[in-house]
Amino acid sequence: MSRHPSLKSSGKIRSKRNVLKRYERIDILSKDGRWKEGTKVLGLPKTKHVE
Repeated sequence: MSRHPSLKSSGKIRSKRNVLKRYERIDILSKDGRWKEGTKVLGLPKTKHVE
């Protein structure tokens, strides 16, 4: 049985996501100086998506 062409995945593994993982948000906040080591991880402020 063959797979329908619409279910085939494209060659891109990393597609553009509109939601960042917690560690990605912490990386962005620490680069901007808005998060310091040892502060709480829950309730992080919003960050802009970097493409």
